[in-house]
Amino acid sequence: MSEHAEQEPLVEVRIGNSQVTLLGTAHVSRASAEKVRELLDEGSYDAVAVELCPSRYHAILDPDALSRMDLFKVIREGKVSMVAANLALGAYQQRLAEQFDIEPGAEQLAAIRHAQAHHKPVLLIDREIGVTLKRVLHNVPWWKRFGLFAGLLGSLISRDEVSEADIEGLKEGDVLEHTFAEFAEDRKDLFLPLIDERDRYMAARLLQELQAQSPERVLAVVGAGHLKGIQAYLDAGMERPAREIEKLDHLPSPSRWPRLIPWLIVALVMTGFVIGFMRSPELGWQLVMDWVLINGVLSALGALLAAGHPLTILTAFVAAPITSLNPTVGAGMVTAAMEIYLRKPEVGDFSRLKHDTTQVRGWWRNRVSRTLLVFLFSTLGSAVGTYLAGFRIFGRLAG
Repeated sequence: MSEHAEQEPLVEVRIGNSQVTLLGTAHVSRASAEKVRELLDEGSYDAVAVELCPSRYHAILDPDALSRMDLFKVIREGKVSMVAANLALGAYQQRLAEQFDIEPGAEQLAAIRHAQAHHKPVLLIDREIGVTLKRVLHNVPWWKRFGLFAGLLGSLISRDEVSEADIEGLKEGDVLEHTFAEFAEDRKDLFLPLIDERDRYMAARLLQELQAQSPERVLAVVGAGHLKGIQAYLDAGMERPAREIEKLDHLPSPSRWPRLIPWLIVALVMTGFVIGFMRSPELGWQLVMDWVLINGVLSALGALLAAGHPLTILTAFVAAPITSLNPTVGAGMVTAAMEIYLRKPEVGDFSRLKHDTTQVRGWWRNRVSRTLLVFLFSTLGSAVGTYLAGFRIFGRLAG
């Protein structure tokens, strides 16, 4: 047994006729995995609860699920940013796991396998990661969101090795918070949706399962950063856990004004074109040329930075000035579709995806992640081009 295995934080909570053992772990730690196996081998638990949501549970049991990802569907449904963020978060854990030769989430997997082998229920108590990430974005001011996402991807650039002592130090906090906090300007923006809300959610899910199944003993394997919070909410009790879960699963309605901004920009640009042609055809065509060149070049530059196919880069140049006048269709949707058509990802690209994304060059080498980058970078280039071209047009009109 590892010398750290006996140091895993452990808390016992009595709820009615049920005894809940909360085991605090680090999600990339050999000691944590060993402690889970030790407790399950020695104890007689009626159920095992794990800090997983259904999607992460299936991902652990079916690691090849990425190979069945429908890229067109991801692009069409506007989930590219979410998929890229999930890949970056997974890559962070995968990089640590490969460094120490241990599976990411090995302690969760040990708990699941033991429960399955002994025909005991596995309780999934964490909130869906997609809901958590969306609530994180909602809690962060809009002007910080791009920096948060860019920092998440940029964290992959660091190749500094992490000591096992640092891994054990992750027990002082949550791995998601630890990852985000490296580049977040204000941890307070992250604490509520990443830690406190999930503490309440997991406590509510435990109470819900206890009410439904009344097991005598439950082992709950959770990140040590959640231990005190979950214990506090369990001790305080909840009259209606289901209502608490529903409230924490709710996605706040997005503000209306950000959705109106693209249409307002289109209206202003079109108005600028009209004014320009009314003054003179030469000025009007000059404004159109400014729009096409600035928007097209910057979007094409984004596709180039993503190492897109030459025809994808040309597509970005042609599509961006047009799609920018129709907010329902983004330049990235067109460029990503073209990249997939020209360089269709192979089965091997999907199967290597989680390993390739642990390295910076791997994002560009793998056809799947490169397509995501083509989408993101060409979209960003078009967005910047839209504003710069707009300022250019009205500068000429005012001159």
